Amino acid sequence: MKIIIASGNLGKIKEFKALMPNDEVVPFKEVVGDMDIIENGDTFAANAIIKVKAIYEKLEDTSDVIVISDDSGISVPVLNNEPNIYSARYAGVGATDKQNNEKLILKLKKQNLKKTAAFYTACIAIMYKEEIYTVHGWMYGDVIDKEIGEGGFGYDPMFIPDGYDKTLGELDFQIKKEFSHRTKALELAKKVLDVIL
Repeated sequence: MKIIIASGNLGKIKEFKALMPNDEVVPFKEVVGDMDIIENGDTFAANAIIKVKAIYEKLEDTSDVIVISDDSGISVPVLNNEPNIYSARYAGVGATDKQNNEKLILKLKKQNLKKTAAFYTACIAIMYKEEIYTVHGWMYGDVIDKEIGEGGFGYDPMFIPDGYDKTLGELDFQIKKEFSHRTKALELAKKVLDVIL
């Protein structure tokens, strides 16, 4: 089955390919070219649906294609759940992971927080034969006021998952893969695919 990923995020594409080794996983740019998708939803699900519909509608032949999008981010309850749906653009549109992390670190330091509870959310939207399905996955832990580790992407070097004493930036991808928010959402997505295919 050809699965088109409605994301330009290289980190996410790499994760999807690793999580779905038996499928032909293709970034949307290889199929429909470059395009800007305005994510103006107010939830992870709304943004995932916006992305999956935008790519699906650009396809010439949708008969044997599944489009999958994911919207995900980190939320810090003590900061009114920031950055939440703005995780990728927390420090502004086009911000780098480093800039986003620096903004979150600054917010934590302003509240004299070295460590506080946080959680990742992933919503996966699936579009197949005009129908849309959504599933969610979560990962809980703590966010810290510095970056440790070179692995992962996004806020991974600042996040220590429950049950571990290292950040996702330090943990091997194979370990992260076992319990990540995206893995949990993808497991549910696969159950959806088993039903609809």
